[in-house]
Amino acid sequence: MAEIRPFQALRYHQERAGDIASLACPPYDIISPAQREELLARNPYNVVRLELPQGEDPYGEAGRTLEQWLKDGVLTTDMDPGLYLYEEEFLTQVDHGEQKKLRGLLCRVRLEDFANGVVLPHEETLSKAKEDRFQLMRATHCNFSPIYSLYQDEAHVTRQRMDNLAAACPPRYEFSDGLVTHRLWVVNDQAAIAALQEDFAGRKLYIADGHHRYETALRYRDACRAENRYEPGADYVMMMLADMGDPGLVVFPTHRLVRDLPGFSEESLLAACGEYFEVSPQPGQAESQAALDRLYQAGKHAFALYAGAGWTVLTLKDPAVMDRLLPGLSQASRRLDVTILHTLVLERLLGIDKENMANQRNLTYTRDAAEAAASVEKGESCACFLLNPTRVEEIGQVAAAGEKMPQKSTYFYPKLITGLVMNPLWQRE
Repeated sequence: MAEIRPFQALRYHQERAGDIASLACPPYDIISPAQREELLARNPYNVVRLELPQGEDPYGEAGRTLEQWLKDGVLTTDMDPGLYLYEEEFLTQVDHGEQKKLRGLLCRVRLEDFANGVVLPHEETLSKAKEDRFQLMRATHCNFSPIYSLYQDEAHVTRQRMDNLAAACPPRYEFSDGLVTHRLWVVNDQAAIAALQEDFAGRKLYIADGHHRYETALRYRDACRAENRYEPGADYVMMMLADMGDPGLVVFPTHRLVRDLPGFSEESLLAACGEYFEVSPQPGQAESQAALDRLYQAGKHAFALYAGAGWTVLTLKDPAVMDRLLPGLSQASRRLDVTILHTLVLERLLGIDKENMANQRNLTYTRDAAEAAASVEKGESCACFLLNPTRVEEIGQVAAAGEKMPQKSTYFYPKLITGLVMNPLWQRE
């Protein structure tokens, strides 16, 4: 089953690079051009230069930058192989909401083909992002950001081990980025490492965030084999492993934006939706969100539609329609709100097929509901659909069934920060 390994991480040398708070960055796929410039203005050694390179030869530039930083001692390799505990403390909403903590284990994980049933995906991926990550990996031979995965542990044995280890000493890093407080502990004790490895020997891992990077790591491993090129760490990838039952897990929805559909008619769409949904007009966005919250708590399948004229909540009349339309899928997949939206509305009523969605021709995504509505009001999108979040247990059920949700079905919050530890693939197991 899952095989985890300690490793000698690359980490910033504080005296040569500066404070870690100025060196870390968010994941590459949520960094705007303006934010990238701001990160580099804060510290020219910020990891964004490696994780999100730019220029005429961005990947080559990342490779040369990494080589120079290693030569100059800006990045150094830890003396001993270790595992790393990572904790995020945060509020569920900016400036308010419930305060939560999530603690996980940063380690190397042996790559497994999905068919082996050890590492399980839950979401489809987008081709463009995978090609970008592959080219970066070829140029740098390094993982800069961890894949976020979950494991099942009803007794929470591993989480208790991590809590005990964290309580035994202060964190190596502790800083806030303004929204999240990040903490990192280094675990070098051989007995503790062995116990954690044994914990995972009988487990499966469920990818929460980082499907593109995992598929890229598989491709990179296979490319090394095909080219008869030995790279000691190519059979492993860096992951952060969190307990699926951790109360600190937070999943937000990713909303859908429909654009560039010739002949789109809000009136016709609402009329067609009446076949499958209860159509309930709402006074505004706030009332629509409140209705979605109530329906979520009641276990109903619903989403809100805004196409410029007014807000409407669509509630599925009879879930059995999904059984008839998708008999080949498990019930776990058929009962997902995102599957219902994609199957009944986007595909059947709007004619946006799966290939179109994957290439983002007529469908794009945002986590920000206000941004979704603004896109419609500006005329950038024909319509937007606001969804409720996917439940963590649903993610596990779909993955366990060997199936995948549509792309961008989940948004785990907060994202894992990049730059605390890096995984050099040239390093031996």
